[in-house]
Amino acid sequence: MFNWLKSGSPWIWLTGGAVSISLLSVLGLLLLIGWKGLSYFWPAPLYQWKTDQDEILIGQLYAQEYVPISHLREMNITLPEAVVEKGLVKRLSIKVANRDLYPADFVSILEIDVLERSKPQGWAVIERSRGGDFYGYPVGYKQANGHVSDEITLLTDQGLMYAASVREEITKIINQQIRQYSAQAEQLRFEQRRRKLNSELDEAFNQRFDQQTNALNQKLSKAENELDELRNKLKQQGLLVRDMTGAVTFIPLDQMLDIWYPNHLSLVDKVSLWTKQIWKFLSEDPRESNSEGGVFPAMFGTVLLVIIMSVIVMPLGVVAAVYLHEYAKNNALTRVIRVAVINLAGVPSIVYGVFGLGFFVYTLGNSIDQLFYAERLPAPTFGTPGLLWSALTLAVLTLPVVIVATEEGLSRIPSSVRHGSLALGATQFETMWRIVLPMASPAIITGLILAVARAAGEVAPLMLVGAVKLASSLPVDDQFPFLHLERKFMHLGFHIYDVGFQTTNIESARPLVYATAFLLVTVIVGLNLTAISIRNNLREKYRTLGQD
Repeated sequence: MFNWLKSGSPWIWLTGGAVSISLLSVLGLLLLIGWKGLSYFWPAPLYQWKTDQDEILIGQLYAQEYVPISHLREMNITLPEAVVEKGLVKRLSIKVANRDLYPADFVSILEIDVLERSKPQGWAVIERSRGGDFYGYPVGYKQANGHVSDEITLLTDQGLMYAASVREEITKIINQQIRQYSAQAEQLRFEQRRRKLNSELDEAFNQRFDQQTNALNQKLSKAENELDELRNKLKQQGLLVRDMTGAVTFIPLDQMLDIWYPNHLSLVDKVSLWTKQIWKFLSEDPRESNSEGGVFPAMFGTVLLVIIMSVIVMPLGVVAAVYLHEYAKNNALTRVIRVAVINLAGVPSIVYGVFGLGFFVYTLGNSIDQLFYAERLPAPTFGTPGLLWSALTLAVLTLPVVIVATEEGLSRIPSSVRHGSLALGATQFETMWRIVLPMASPAIITGLILAVARAAGEVAPLMLVGAVKLASSLPVDDQFPFLHLERKFMHLGFHIYDVGFQTTNIESARPLVYATAFLLVTVIVGLNLTAISIRNNLREKYRTLGQD
């Protein structure tokens, strides 16, 4: 036994077991997040509960738990003796939706109070642009001329197709007319202010300014009238629905996004609807204070931020590592620099956020505004948190990781390779550029992988330097310069924080937290797998030169 302990085998098994437990824990956590997130989009059936108080509840079974009898007694709830002997009572949490009609999205009842449970036929789930889902029984379709028809399914399908085409036309008018006219009017105002600041304002420009401003205002007014007409068309027709209280509610087309009958769906229909809902989650903008809709702006902002951060941090990190390892002498100064770089890797991320806000935003940004955007002041352009400053802050945060990884890669390259290149007549720069850096590229990519893994999930610094709850537009559009680094952006990590802790309807939005968290992990894994693939190709390419 002593020889077995002395051989080190127990420690090998202990280490292997710890690694296995860690991997299984991570895998289990990912499976839990994925299950909780993806099951949110599955079309759950609608149930009807009849209580002993002759109350009818219709909704989806959200959760169920066992409650101790002592808790119910404290609430002065009378229970039968048979239930008291068991010590526990099952409590059902029912999502009744229709938040504009009922005081709450969810209702809790005890299972002992339920007399009957069934699946009502003909009841629909109506996805709305505001107010959340609506559960009800369609009783008629109100047409644009005011006539109520009983051809509900046919007219509803046609109405949804018509509403989708009208929304596309509305989006087209907003993007191609209103935003362009507004941008042109803003440029005219900036030009007028710039001339005024430079004492170049003359009568000829004032006349041209008035003419162009009046023309743009007329175009804007015309476009807004077209929008009002299109929106009114959607308000005139819609669906008449009876809720669980028996009241009939009119849901106009401008609020309806989709409708399905969950109790009538086959398995294939459910899978198709589930896939459709996931695609809408990935491709649409958020609604209802981020508690409804999709996360496309947040996903786009996260990926764009990581790409810009990588473009900034890689040259800086590689140049710093090459200088420290290849050119700088091994003296007290370089040793202090290396210790400082290693220590920077342990600085809390919120400190980098404060540094980015103070240096990048308030110092560099304000200076840029004073030099190049004086006509826009006091409204800041770069002197406010934005995408560029967020990318620079994350670049500073991940810079030590890239420097250390690159130096380790440079140290593994044999000195004979450098000496052979110099002996053949190459300069030190040519040796570095054509021989050393290509051989060290797998280690450089490893530094990039570690940087992406840390930066993509950071939230605390981004809350100070650019990430917002809801961005009015993406940082990329069809207007020059196409990539707007000064704009604020949405981020998946901040979106998770906002939905999980800041929304007014946390219980309803909780599944979105799981779905967004799973998406964030998927995005990070996708970025890392791309970098790992590049690294493996480079490693195979330079394996013959001694790189392992």
